Amino acid sequence: MGSWFLFVIGALAIVIVVYNRITALRQRRRNAFADIDVQLEQRYNTIPNMVEVVKGYAGHEHKVFKEVIEARTAVKDAYGVGEQRFQAEAQLGKVLRQLFALVENYPELKADQNFLYLQNELSELESKIAAARRFFNAATAEYNTAIHQFPGNILAKLFGYFEEPFFEIEADRAAEVKATPSLKM
Repeated sequence: MGSWFLFVIGALAIVIVVYNRITALRQRRRNAFADIDVQLEQRYNTIPNMVEVVKGYAGHEHKVFKEVIEARTAVKDAYGVGEQRFQAEAQLGKVLRQLFALVENYPELKADQNFLYLQNELSELESKIAAARRFFNAATAEYNTAIHQFPGNILAKLFGYFEEPFFEIEADRAAEVKATPSLKM
């Protein structure tokens, strides 16, 4: 009778430890996204100012401005952590690159102090977002690994823990990076 009691206590201890680890990893992932969300919110709030400065020089480029506004709205509508939000953020990044490509056609805009300030601010935010995204993806990988390893996989199913998506750059950007021409002669 004593060995069964010790077995039950040992099994219960393992369940508690594994459950607490999975729960802590899920919370770490949520906190990591909260860090990203702060940076994304700052970028979101900076975009209208950037659009207004660019409009002052390139007001006839309505298509690009409309796409930026639509992408920004999609981000607001997709609030939270998840695939829809990640796709909306990726689309916003894509249209911002289009906006900066448009700027290349306007040398006087590239010299505008307001534009330079906002461009620098957005550049810094993008760097912070990339760093926060790497941390978030590491937390996601650790969480996903924990719910797939034994005995975590059993507890994950029992307690409703599911695999979570990574926050990855969109396929278009990955293809764009791979297609960058070589400068070798």
